[in-house]
Amino acid sequence: DTLWDLAIAEVEKRENPDDDGKRVEVWEKSILFMGNKNGGKTTIILRCLERDEIPKPTLALEYTFGRRARRHNTPKDTAHFWELGGGTSLLELIRIPITSNNVRSFAVVLVLDLSKPNELWTTMEKLLQVTRNHVNKTLTKLEKTNPEVATEIKQRMRNNLQRDHPDYELVDPFPIPLVIIGSKYDIFHEFDSEMRKIISKTLRFVSHYYGASLVFTSKSEALLLKVRVLINHLAFGCDKSKSVSVDHSKPLFIPAGLDSLSQIGPPPASDSDIGKMRANTPLELWKKVFEKTFPPKSFCDLQDTKDPAQDLQYAEYEVDVMRAQKNQELEQYKRNASKSWKEMDFDPD
Repeated sequence: DTLWDLAIAEVEKRENPDDDGKRVEVWEKSILFMGNKNGGKTTIILRCLERDEIPKPTLALEYTFGRRARRHNTPKDTAHFWELGGGTSLLELIRIPITSNNVRSFAVVLVLDLSKPNELWTTMEKLLQVTRNHVNKTLTKLEKTNPEVATEIKQRMRNNLQRDHPDYELVDPFPIPLVIIGSKYDIFHEFDSEMRKIISKTLRFVSHYYGASLVFTSKSEALLLKVRVLINHLAFGCDKSKSVSVDHSKPLFIPAGLDSLSQIGPPPASDSDIGKMRANTPLELWKKVFEKTFPPKSFCDLQDTKDPAQDLQYAEYEVDVMRAQKNQELEQYKRNASKSWKEMDFDPD
């Protein structure tokens, strides 16, 4: 241990002894929030941490944390909250918070804006695909250095569904705990009932297929409380909620493993339409049915092309002046380099 490690351990021992004066193991978890731009991720994080702050636009990847004691005079558990901004435009940043050192205690929260169904599948697919690929690569590396932990992580996700569950062999669990939150339910509730049914059934299937929990929320305190229950379970190991709501006319609340394909039913389309759709997997079939009703926006349309450096809320006079100067120097350098390159005399031999 380094001197800093010893100092930290000594302070924690003095401040947080248990009844026997022995040090108690501290719970430490990490959660990555991602989803639609302006979908309400920051608001959800602040409510979960019980912080009375006005949400600000998230720039790139932001970090905060929360601490909570399990009981009086015990060490405080720590939860690390990462938030990916920009919708699907900053996918490469996902690899920063998720590492082989913390993947064992990591979870993902995907926030989908229910008021924008035409962006829903594309956003969900891109973010989950990139995250899953990165986690799988991380687990592959971990298998070489700590195979026991890698095996434990994989087995834990399979155990979300009981072996005697009829869908046990039909689902493909996400490699780490996943919660899908449908935000802006207040706007979604005004949609046509058939549209709401298609969106709700589709998200139920996707959540069940990935072994994820699903919850719909809005600014309502009652709905936010249900979200906090799920997040607190991931972050601090609090008890799971055993309540379930699968009524499509009401906000959905389905903890992982408590749904089934038989309850969800087939994709909302006629047999003739389904027969015409070419799909290799159930997930692909649901995608085609969903996108027939809600044609997706292209990936390019979902990219956040705005340059944060030009955003007035981040303006700093000294920094902006220096940046302008460096930009001019860079342009001059490129012109000189281009000129020098053209003047070079290459020997054909």
